[in-house]
Amino acid sequence: MKAYWYDKSDADQRLPHDSGRPVPETTLESIGVLYSHHPQLSTVDDLAKERNYKNRDEITVSPQAMGDVYESKVKMFFHEHLHEDEEIRYIRDGAGYFDVRSEGDDWIRIRLEKDDLIILPAGIYHRFTTAEDNYIKAMRLFKDEPKWTPLNRGEDTDANQHRAAYLTQRGS
Repeated sequence: MKAYWYDKSDADQRLPHDSGRPVPETTLESIGVLYSHHPQLSTVDDLAKERNYKNRDEITVSPQAMGDVYESKVKMFFHEHLHEDEEIRYIRDGAGYFDVRSEGDDWIRIRLEKDDLIILPAGIYHRFTTAEDNYIKAMRLFKDEPKWTPLNRGEDTDANQHRAAYLTQRGS
């Protein structure tokens, strides 16, 4: 995992956009983002049990796996949004970026690779993209039935109860 402040250039979203200004893991923790490295699947199983994640699936995001819809899906994942549940991703192969909003509403880019696991709290604004090689395989973990419902940023989501709870927990 590598985290840093996002370089706001207009270049392709799949490029690193590395500002050269690193973000320490403690800053991620302060906004509720949890990171861990799991070379053994058994430790992910332990975490799932500990956090009551009952379901999981795997997704491969690549042109080969998704065909003609790949580009539109990657663009859709890159729209700023939130979820009403935690977002948990365990990277099985490849690499990608999760961008999360900081306390000051700036973007923090987090590069994840094989064996990295990230937990984003419900209500945090974020987005996702693959890295330059256009390939990532991830396990998605869910507390209940698998669902992935993005709520794009806007007035309605700014007033969403899960967004409000997130901000309250962070003292914002």
